[in-house]
Amino acid sequence: MSRARAVVFAYHDVGVRCLKALLSAEVAVPLVVTVRDDPAETRWFASVADTAAEYGLDVVAPADANTTELARRIADLQPDFLFSFYYRAMLAAPLLRAARRGALNMHGSLLPKYRGRAPVNWAILRGERESGATLHYMVERADAGDIVDSQAVPILLDDDAREVFAKVTVAAETVLARSLPNLIAGTAQRRPQPIVAGQYFGRRRPEDGHIEWSRSALEIHNLVRAVAPPFPGAFGDVGGERWQIDRTRLAAEIPAPHGAWLFARAQQCYLACGDGVALRLLGARDPRGPVDLAALARRVARQPLPLT
Repeated sequence: MSRARAVVFAYHDVGVRCLKALLSAEVAVPLVVTVRDDPAETRWFASVADTAAEYGLDVVAPADANTTELARRIADLQPDFLFSFYYRAMLAAPLLRAARRGALNMHGSLLPKYRGRAPVNWAILRGERESGATLHYMVERADAGDIVDSQAVPILLDDDAREVFAKVTVAAETVLARSLPNLIAGTAQRRPQPIVAGQYFGRRRPEDGHIEWSRSALEIHNLVRAVAPPFPGAFGDVGGERWQIDRTRLAAEIPAPHGAWLFARAQQCYLACGDGVALRLLGARDPRGPVDLAALARRVARQPLPLT
């Protein structure tokens, strides 16, 4: 029996791990399509282009994947499958039709929840206690095709987006490895997914990290960890300066002053939030660089700083 053939569109850690899962299953990959790194973005994740080169695979990074030329090239390769693993663009119908046995995408949520962009960041921001990875067939509407399989992972109260993304990456690899034998054999089950109102989410921008100190401690904590570095970060005004708040922890046991303040108790720094609950401050940057929290605690023990 001839080997299954798959053209792969991929980027990021999920792209690398899922590409390796295909190769480990001895799926022939005649072409890998990736995207060029954005020079304005700090790349903290593995490179699909480097991985493809290590395996001697043909790899391209077109500015636009949805061209007649690329669709024709892929059709000529006669792939059984087309896979998209965290590729940064939707694939149009001509590309989807090029796969003889189906085009599938790996999405970083438990569909139908959190369709669209930045699903891990949105899930944390909205206080979810689990996320995961879902393998589904691609249709012309984003993240709406039949589901093949999914795997849940926990989101702990203090997990940040990078930590959750690492779990989702393992879930994606697990789902793909588990699904491949049945996909290749033609016996994979598929279930339609309902279109749930309010479950499409858009791209997040750096300015979306602005902290409103009138919010509850839990809401602020969720924002901080949803956009913590290497993402653009949460920020707010502390003592009249813009600070980036990198890491916090709920501290409901600490009595907080009325209003929004950066204050100290027992040589630790805390943020008094809009609901009267405190957050312990564990990492921050001011305009001069990383904040020395021990020195800051001594300073604000004498005079708390307003949060505006």
